Amino acid sequence: MNYWLVKSEPAAYSWTEFVREGGTDWTRVRNFQARNFLRQMQPADLVLFYHSVSDKQIVGVAEVATAAAPDATAPAGTDWVAVRLQPRQPLPAPVSLARIKQDERLSQIALLRQSRLSVMPLKAEEFDVLLELGEVK
Repeated sequence: MNYWLVKSEPAAYSWTEFVREGGTDWTRVRNFQARNFLRQMQPADLVLFYHSVSDKQIVGVAEVATAAAPDATAPAGTDWVAVRLQPRQPLPAPVSLARIKQDERLSQIALLRQSRLSVMPLKAEEFDVLLELGEVK
């Protein structure tokens, strides 16, 4: 199993909307590195959902439902992909970016090293620390 973090501006697409819809195709990723990470995602991989820009916090856990397939929102003939994500559970205590920066165990997390990337891998240990900080039992 692999672990991931995806970012969304809550004003554009929030955790609440994601849960209400019961899932979504994670489309419109137009960065080559992020696209390559989407291609690596497999069903049952776990994903942390991060509210970027205004909230700057991890708010929930999702699961990859389908492997990468062509992104229906991309121009014809292009090589962009999307995966289907489903919500699993909200974090009882959202984990802020400030809290992540304070925890030495997360000093090498991609969120701090590549802050503009919208899809990124997490190490299993990082994922576990973030769940601990989010008070997931």
